Amino acid sequence: MIEFITKLRGFNQEQLVYMTDAEIEHIYNQTYYHHEEIAE
Repeated sequence: MIEFITKLRGFNQEQLVYMTDAEIEHIYNQTYYHHEEIAE
């Protein structure tokens, strides 16, 4: 999940360390659904 976010959203791992699990999950879901829509 972290690797996916860092590659597609431009975050680095240090930025993600200070976020809660809920924040990271929200970013992951937004990114995943955005790329899923593009693929369709």
